[in-house]
Amino acid sequence: MNQVSRQELGHWLDTTLQAQRFRDYCPNGLQVEGKGTISHIIAGVTASEALIRAAIEKKADAILVHHGWFWKNEDPCIRGPKRTRLSLALQYELNLWAYHLPLDAHPVLGNNAQLARVLGFEPERNEAGEPLTCGPDGLVWLGRPTRAKTLGKLGDEVCNALQRTPLIVGNLQQPIDRIAWCTGGAQGFIEAASAAGAQVYITGEASEQTFHWAQETGIGFIAAGHHATERYGIQALGDAVAAQFGIQVEFIDVNNPI
Repeated sequence: MNQVSRQELGHWLDTTLQAQRFRDYCPNGLQVEGKGTISHIIAGVTASEALIRAAIEKKADAILVHHGWFWKNEDPCIRGPKRTRLSLALQYELNLWAYHLPLDAHPVLGNNAQLARVLGFEPERNEAGEPLTCGPDGLVWLGRPTRAKTLGKLGDEVCNALQRTPLIVGNLQQPIDRIAWCTGGAQGFIEAASAAGAQVYITGEASEQTFHWAQETGIGFIAAGHHATERYGIQALGDAVAAQFGIQVEFIDVNNPI
């Protein structure tokens, strides 16, 4: 069975995702130190207790996620669910790697890139071949749908691809040509999407004010689920780790309707 050292794997992940480039709401990289060598990784969207227990049951050495721990402004006290999660990770010597914005933004493995693949979007690119983006840190991608020509048809495609009924705001017959998207809880970037000339903005969640902005500017809006839009980047990253080091990486989808 192939193995990789914790240091080598961590260096490859940090370098591949350019983790130091981002000012994030949480630490990116190795959040909990476990075993020194790794042969089996469990990948998932969030480092929940359910995912940790699945990793323990499968005798994994590490967990690789998009949503990790130690978020900015959270209560730093280790109690309740936080204590349970951390104690399990320490007891079973599980390494925990988490990458938030770096995984959203990666041009190939990232959540935005992978959502475009799943939904059949064609990203716009600059002269260097890089994705054309807008918004803070270039987190919002711009592109075109390859099939749907109206907001309603695009909503149907999102529903079928993600197996989740999305929230749609706008005229379902509205023609669409240019779209913008950012996975997860990025509803606040709708203003940047509108300013960039997108007819539709797709993200995971919605806020109360999102409806009014969409109505008053005429941009279509689709909230397709935070979890549902962010299942694919971590899978692509896990596949890349398995290919790079020849170790076992198994994705477990702990479903979340949000």
